[in-house]
Amino acid sequence: MKSLIEELVVEGKGIVRLTPTWVPRSFCRPGKRMKLHQDDLYVLGLQRGGINERWFSSTTHAENGPDTPDDEGLSYVVSADGSTKVLLKDVVNELKGQFIGEDLWNKYKCWPVYSKLFDNLGPLPHHIHHDDEAAARVGQKGKPEMYFYPSQLNNHGGEFPYTFFGINPGVEKEQIKESLMNFSKGDNKITDLSRAFRLTLDTGWDVPPGVLHAPGSLCTYEPQFASDVYAMYQSVLHGDHAVPEELLWKDTPEEEVGNYDYLMSIIDWEKNIDPNFYETNFMAPKPVFPLKEMEAEGYVEEWICYKSKVASAKRLTVFPGQTVTIKDSAAYGLYMLQGYGKIGDVWKLETPACIRYGQLTNDEFFVTEPAAKAGVTITNTSETEPIVMLKHFAENNDLKL
Repeated sequence: MKSLIEELVVEGKGIVRLTPTWVPRSFCRPGKRMKLHQDDLYVLGLQRGGINERWFSSTTHAENGPDTPDDEGLSYVVSADGSTKVLLKDVVNELKGQFIGEDLWNKYKCWPVYSKLFDNLGPLPHHIHHDDEAAARVGQKGKPEMYFYPSQLNNHGGEFPYTFFGINPGVEKEQIKESLMNFSKGDNKITDLSRAFRLTLDTGWDVPPGVLHAPGSLCTYEPQFASDVYAMYQSVLHGDHAVPEELLWKDTPEEEVGNYDYLMSIIDWEKNIDPNFYETNFMAPKPVFPLKEMEAEGYVEEWICYKSKVASAKRLTVFPGQTVTIKDSAAYGLYMLQGYGKIGDVWKLETPACIRYGQLTNDEFFVTEPAAKAGVTITNTSETEPIVMLKHFAENNDLKL
């Protein structure tokens, strides 16, 4: 007899539908570009903050302080009629390699990545994500992440569509340490020691652990390793928005709180001062196959995040009126940016214009490894509009770094 979880996977023939997963941040202001109804941006209460993130195919809990619900940040698999839902995390734990692939399960014992939309009106503080060694001290995993700026979700650029990356070559470590020690005294001016890059739609960046970065105000698609570890190193933002000092010490072991040398140790100095940072970390889309071959078959697929070994992403465009079958070597989560049609034998694809909090959609799915390898058939039923979807992977042998 099949379990409920097995029935959900069989129902979708290896493709499962996911519920929208909304995440608030107390230190952020929503940019209003994720299609969440504006009346619902603060539906979780002002003390929790506005909703400015949507997480995709996530088995990772959002670390949002003591008031955080147990399932915040976690995706749910939902049945076709909407009557049944179970955590994606529970599906992975029960089906293991049958769902995400044996190699991935044997290595990580979990689905080790997720992606998100980050939609903030202004920039984030110059901050850092810990590597595996530092994150392990607080019971977490290191966090490499990548950025991509979809044109479909950026009808405006927000207040500051520029991102600071790294540290200017020639800056001394003592200058950074002094800036951190001045955190509670006002503007610690750490971005004076960095450099900003103008953000370009439909391109992206690779951000390894240990690299300081102050993300700009474009709505951003972010594939990343399954972790929510970080620390904020900037005290006052563009527009004079202050950052609580507790975030400087977030994910610092209790015995290291107050130790500025510890904060310095999180910084990968060589990667931050790389004089070729743009060439090393910028990502423009790369076609998966020759463009003419794909266009002749009615689609274009591109790698959009491809400089990390542990997480990657593609953009798939299916032309109006076309049906294509796409094979991948790994399981993936997908999110619809544009268009409508059908995926597989069961599911409709729809890109909503506006979503109420708690409402189900047909714009997010997870494709199991067996289904991905067999090939997923996508039909664009529009005569005029392309289907555009983003697909994020963990380790994928199709990606040749």
